Amino acid sequence: MRRAVILAGTGAIGWATARRLVVAGWEVMVTGRDPAGVPPGLAGLGAQFLQADRHEPASLPDALGSGADLVVDCACYTAAHAAALLPLLGDVTSTVMISSKAVYIDGQGRHSNSDEPPQFEAPITESQPTLRPTDAHHNSREGYRPNKVAAEDTLLSSHHPITVLRPSKIHGARSRQPREWFFVKRALDRRPVVLLARRGAGADHPSAALNIAALIETVADRPGRRVLNAADPDCPDGRTIAAIIAVHLGHTWRQVLLDETAPDGLGTHPWDRIPPIILNTTAARTLGYAPVGDYQTPVTADLDWLVATATSD
Repeated sequence: MRRAVILAGTGAIGWATARRLVVAGWEVMVTGRDPAGVPPGLAGLGAQFLQADRHEPASLPDALGSGADLVVDCACYTAAHAAALLPLLGDVTSTVMISSKAVYIDGQGRHSNSDEPPQFEAPITESQPTLRPTDAHHNSREGYRPNKVAAEDTLLSSHHPITVLRPSKIHGARSRQPREWFFVKRALDRRPVVLLARRGAGADHPSAALNIAALIETVADRPGRRVLNAADPDCPDGRTIAAIIAVHLGHTWRQVLLDETAPDGLGTHPWDRIPPIILNTTAARTLGYAPVGDYQTPVTADLDWLVATATSD
């Protein structure tokens, strides 16, 4: 039985990956700081949980033990985090680091958190330039993205078979930033209209945790040193996402498509990007990755989780 270790794996990506690997016959260990954050049903699936802080180097040897066929690092944010992991990868067949599409910059050096939005001329490939690495604090607005680059560089400059995944707008059950809630809340309130800036045409590529898990399993079978974009096979705009959510929740509303004359900020939503930010996933597909489905397929489970969470509070 192959063994997988998912570091800081109690969030959307870690949980989706643990479930997929257990079903595929893997022995899975998930680490996390707080046992209260363990996904319900984890033990029932046959996965193990180890209370450990990913950012405490002393806890890493306990998690990896005598090695693993796969290590998935969901919380590698800095070069120091990456450097602490490297000495333990000698007996690891394949390692995956979860990074972010936020590291990409356009021709003017603008990125997804710039004061001025980036202008990417085509779907972004893995060869798109990235921010320069830095050692500024990774929890700051300015430090998160360049620290991710520094962590990527540290890992990829080693001799280990490490795959860096760059997802976009992550969605999935147990997500710590459930963007779909923007429309779910309005649908649950049965609002008769929904306002959409830019006529609802804004789009920022979603990445389902279930699809990321499928890509991780693919990478586990094909170890290598590489960077891969991780995104859903489609990139729906805000108008489409609003409609998908309303239909799934049994609600009907009128979409009010605002134009450039609308006040700033009115009708904006989490995917409101013009021009749209789209990731090119050709490299992942060439490797053999097959997504679970387009945005609408996995997001329905996310919506059910959001509603259940909201109604249980």
